[in-house]
Amino acid sequence: MQKNQSPDKKLHYTGSLILKAIAVDAYTHEVAASGQILEDTGGFAADIPAVYLAASGNVISIPAKKSISQMTPIEKVGLIRAGISKKDLEYLKSTAELDYDQLAWALSVTRATLINKKGTEKFSSSLSERIVSLADIYSYGYEVFDDDDKFNAWILRPNKALGGQAPYDLLDNQYGREEVKNLIGRIDYGVYS
Repeated sequence: MQKNQSPDKKLHYTGSLILKAIAVDAYTHEVAASGQILEDTGGFAADIPAVYLAASGNVISIPAKKSISQMTPIEKVGLIRAGISKKDLEYLKSTAELDYDQLAWALSVTRATLINKKGTEKFSSSLSERIVSLADIYSYGYEVFDDDDKFNAWILRPNKALGGQAPYDLLDNQYGREEVKNLIGRIDYGVYS
């Protein structure tokens, strides 16, 4: 196997809003866990999957550097079934620069539902699904805009393509989230939106 990355390169999993990474060295098969940024020892091969550890402690194997918006539906189903923890939600909250009131509105739950969970306690599967859906939009937006701050500002600004509504204003239901994701896709492909 050939080494694909230089040993001094940091692996930063941008766009993985609710996952923390664990690097698996393909040569020694040692697992090195450290927070959101991991040292690459140079042992990664293109066809070797990385192993991710959700903040809740669930290990999920998906291809290296794959953001949540690049996960397959089956991978997302596994993530939802494992459950999203309060710690995962906190990561999304801080990355998206949303407060509990904004999150509660976008997820169609009460603020207390979000606040009352602690650490690794998991949300219901229906709420976990909505959290993953919201994280998917933010992840895709961060990839397309290539700047978290620009995307966070864009999502709150009124948009002509959405009839003058801000993309955030449509995030409270499935169809609105689909429309926002489609709009981000049009931007990605260079269509004026």
